[in-house]
Amino acid sequence: MNRENRMSRKNRIRAAFVVASALATAATVSVGVSQAGGTKPPREPSKKQIAGLFDKWNAALRTGDPEKVADLYAKDAVLLPTVSNKIRTNHAEIVDYFEHFLQNKPVGKKVETIVNVLDTNSAIDTGVYEFTLTDPKTGAERVVEARYTYEYEKRGGKWLIVNHHSSVMPEG
Repeated sequence: MNRENRMSRKNRIRAAFVVASALATAATVSVGVSQAGGTKPPREPSKKQIAGLFDKWNAALRTGDPEKVADLYAKDAVLLPTVSNKIRTNHAEIVDYFEHFLQNKPVGKKVETIVNVLDTNSAIDTGVYEFTLTDPKTGAERVVEARYTYEYEKRGGKWLIVNHHSSVMPEG
């Protein structure tokens, strides 16, 4: 082997060593940052936590204040309500719906629920619920069974309803 080939070989080995060292250092730094104080990845909410959002909504209904109920919806939420044919797509329309619905003093209860956590900031709760409604004129109570879907998104650290569909059971 002549001197030129030996130098070329030495340079190739040295270059490979430098690259390997750089990669090893980068891996160590990367691991060190994530373990030593980098932010932890956000945790997905539990199914129980998402299912519990209904309880907050139901409690807002019991206040009788349509604004409190509407505040649980995102500004761009869509509401396909149980006892109205009109689709509600903004805060004012959602308030309007609940102004009328709350006159019946609704008390909701889930009958069946299925929760799908999509990621750390979104989930769907769907199933069947029933409402006891009281006629404001006669005081007579009736129970309405309906299917529902709530789509939730976490926005600004707060879980909001972005889509709510509720319809009376077709066979009920």
